[in-house]
Amino acid sequence: MPPPGSTGNNGRANGFNPRNAEDIFAEFFGSSPFDFGSAGRSKPPPVESKLPCTLEELYSGSTRKMKISRSLIDTNGRQGQETEVLTIDVKPGWKKGTKIKFPDKGNETVNQLPADLVFVIDEKPHDLFKRDGNDLITSKRVTLAEAIGGTTVSINTLDGRNVPVGVTDIISPGHEHVVTGEGMPVAKEPRNKGDLKIKFDVQFPTRLTTDQKSALKRVLVG
Repeated sequence: MPPPGSTGNNGRANGFNPRNAEDIFAEFFGSSPFDFGSAGRSKPPPVESKLPCTLEELYSGSTRKMKISRSLIDTNGRQGQETEVLTIDVKPGWKKGTKIKFPDKGNETVNQLPADLVFVIDEKPHDLFKRDGNDLITSKRVTLAEAIGGTTVSINTLDGRNVPVGVTDIISPGHEHVVTGEGMPVAKEPRNKGDLKIKFDVQFPTRLTTDQKSALKRVLVG
């Protein structure tokens, strides 16, 4: 006579549905030790990497291609490598410290989810300009005659233009002349720009003749 709950034909139970160890573990603990998915794995902090940019790139914008290699875990729990090219569109006006995040592009391990990959904008030093927020600062040297009589200086901008700047005021050592709207683009409003500040260095003559000194004294003293 077949035992209760079984059939005499094939010996398979009718009222009992056995579950495997993975199903039982998941029911009690919320995940399976055999699951190589995301359950139970922690996510590490973001991985940051500097992205050096020239002032020209931060003025006009640029597209950067970054090739990365990272470790991944497949559905069978095996570790492999993946190579990928990430595209970063550098926007006009971005500043040092601006962050660009690529979610889940870091290395993956059996115990950890892939971290986010973050590129942080860094500004390369420039030969002619120094950045101060949205403003640009540059220096120009003029002679004493130009400082007194007025002059025009030429500025080569970050986007390749040549801007003549006329100065009619008397230029004293350390004088700063402001050119409105010739600074860096404002990141959120790239049509608007900061200012260009020109700091002047007055070059005094190293020697004068007696007649030149007398003439200069008459002019200055009146």
